[in-house]
Amino acid sequence: MGRMRLAAPLIVVAAAIVIPVPLLAHAGRPPAPHDAWTAWSFDAGIVVPLFAAAWLYSRGVERMWRRSGAGRGVRRWEAACFAGGWLALFVALVSPLHAIGEALFSAHMVQHELLMAVAAPLLVLGRPLLPLLWAVPMRWRRRIGGWARAAPVRAAWRGVTGPFVSWFLHAAALWLWHLPSAYEAAVRSGFVHALQHASFLGTGLLFWWAVIHGREGRMGYGASVLYLFATAMHSGGLGALLTLTSRPWYPAYGASTAAWGLTPLEDQQLAGLIMWVPAGAAYLVAALVLIAAWMRESERRGARWQAGRVLGTM
Repeated sequence: MGRMRLAAPLIVVAAAIVIPVPLLAHAGRPPAPHDAWTAWSFDAGIVVPLFAAAWLYSRGVERMWRRSGAGRGVRRWEAACFAGGWLALFVALVSPLHAIGEALFSAHMVQHELLMAVAAPLLVLGRPLLPLLWAVPMRWRRRIGGWARAAPVRAAWRGVTGPFVSWFLHAAALWLWHLPSAYEAAVRSGFVHALQHASFLGTGLLFWWAVIHGREGRMGYGASVLYLFATAMHSGGLGALLTLTSRPWYPAYGASTAAWGLTPLEDQQLAGLIMWVPAGAAYLVAALVLIAAWMRESERRGARWQAGRVLGTM
């Protein structure tokens, strides 16, 4: 009983990886270049959920593999993807990048793209729900399973992971939070900043879940590729606007970029390029991977059809 009481809060905080809760925002003064690499952010509100989720995922995978054999339930490459997504979250939220984002909009952009375009797809590829279930006692598993099978819960999940809804939520989060008034509010308010981070990661998880796992009856390869290209286009468009504008959008960075050898406009242009090129490329690469998988599946179906036709004529 005592061990279960101890595990309960760990389960709750681990949900920050799968069902994100507000992530704590930057605190203190923006770091200068000479002390930035010592500015690690070991905030309990971030570190505890991260390490609790890693422990629970590892425990669940170990239990599954011990019972069914290594690579069963969660394959080795899927576990590696989860580890990569976890590492991306660690870099975005704990490493000095988190603190440098106080001084540079471009660093903040890297942080956000790590959440949306790196951590989110890797975590989804890691299939975290099954290992997290296996990490808890059987009685809890049954209760959670019964709750998840309830009609209202299933309807809500199907709604938010629907192709258009998940794409729209992800796009809305990206564009609305980059409106000058909303972004300034996030920089100046810890609570609003926490909502910003949570919405970027949360809508990213929903979007990538629909794209990756939507083939299982919800979204075919063609639709997944379409939504990935659409995301690359609109996010690249926002990056282009940030890059090509002739004035800074966010006054909050006006006094902190000089120490890093940049003007506020140059810092914004660099941030726009980061969103425009490498972040947009991540969505395009994912689309190309799905196109290749689509072609392989079409070839297999064609081969099966041809084999069936030959057998039918014998």
